[in-house]
Amino acid sequence: MSHRTTYPPGVPCWVETSQPDPEAAAAYYGALMGWEVDAGIARLDGRRVAGIRQAPPGSPAAFWGTFVRVESLEVTLTVVGQEGGSVLVGPTDGVAVVADPTGVPFGLSDRHAAEVVSAPGSWAMSALHSPDPAAAEAFYALFGWEAEPLPGTPLTLFRLPGHEGGEPGQALPRDVVAVMTATEGGVPPHWAVNFRADDVDALAARATELGGALIMPPTDAPGFRNAVIADPQGGVIAVSQPV
Repeated sequence: MSHRTTYPPGVPCWVETSQPDPEAAAAYYGALMGWEVDAGIARLDGRRVAGIRQAPPGSPAAFWGTFVRVESLEVTLTVVGQEGGSVLVGPTDGVAVVADPTGVPFGLSDRHAAEVVSAPGSWAMSALHSPDPAAAEAFYALFGWEAEPLPGTPLTLFRLPGHEGGEPGQALPRDVVAVMTATEGGVPPHWAVNFRADDVDALAARATELGGALIMPPTDAPGFRNAVIADPQGGVIAVSQPV
């Protein structure tokens, strides 16, 4: 587990879900993850872990988003445009939502940040599912990210040289800030959000009891046991348990 108070520019710092019914989502994730939700902020033991906000009018389903810490929203938004991205929302209240050149949305923030990560019930990593990994590698370099294939897997690591996150002894290098894979099997391009679990099988069972659905049942992968869950309003998360 890692308590965080600061995030250097270029490091993903926050995740939140937009929901047609935020109160129902707060009740669901509170029961599933043990979160206490107040004024749209979910906490574990009093520390911020994620946001739950009202979805824009007309949104057919809930969705999750990942935010990258930046030093200046205005400067970064200019660079995003220069690199082929587009501004979707904002900037307002310290955040903006943009899309990379392939149309995948994500957020920028100069203030919101998770205070605990990589603990059961908290955010562990975000993964880009890209229709054009080469274009994504070039675009996300604007944050200082360097792409490196992970041997023996379909994953590419995004590393931020000089950054030391995570925990000592973890499977991935501590300067890894995100991972990427090519879209396949009908999966739409998106930034997926992964939460840590202490028992993936029990969490998956609890999710269905609470009205959620299993997109991928608990499955073993090198170093982890994973599942993919949709909440009752359609927001999708992955959950992982180190093994």
